[in-house]
Amino acid sequence: MAQFKRGDFSTFDAPRPGRPKTVTTPEFIDQIRELILEDRRISAKSTAEQLGISRERVGSIIHEDLDMRKLSAKWVPKCLNADQERQRCQSSEQLLEFFRRDPNYFLSRLVTMGETWLHHYDPGTKQQSMEWRHSGSSRPKKIRVKKSAGKVLASIFWDQDGILLINYLPKGQTLSVEYYSSLLV
Repeated sequence: MAQFKRGDFSTFDAPRPGRPKTVTTPEFIDQIRELILEDRRISAKSTAEQLGISRERVGSIIHEDLDMRKLSAKWVPKCLNADQERQRCQSSEQLLEFFRRDPNYFLSRLVTMGETWLHHYDPGTKQQSMEWRHSGSSRPKKIRVKKSAGKVLASIFWDQDGILLINYLPKGQTLSVEYYSSLLV
């Protein structure tokens, strides 16, 4: 009202010092994209501090303009190399061929066994493994990289009706023909 009495009839805002209302510019979008591509685990808070903009604005740019979200890694016990993958495919194809010949006989006679080492270690928190990913992207994988504090060998036997036996190799025991024979008796 005071401005009107002074004769200021302008309907436009006068320039003011400080940060502009919006910082969603192509330059900021590109800078945020580059920071994320350099370090997929960077936090929105750290990004905001580096660029001198609000945490909320960074979040908006990441989610709305870049269409990204932060996902925790999915833990997998190990990655197979190309030769191991090929061998598993060949074995699976052979078993499928036996199955196709006579499914009932195949399933009634089949007992299979698998072994896995169960490691004891701290895999890190979900928070530590979170990365920025595009909305359509799959979750990142987290592979064990630290040495384990301990391990135990689990042997599992099963047939068409379910699990027949789960056995844990006792500490100090050596795998041998006698050991496996004792499991099958």
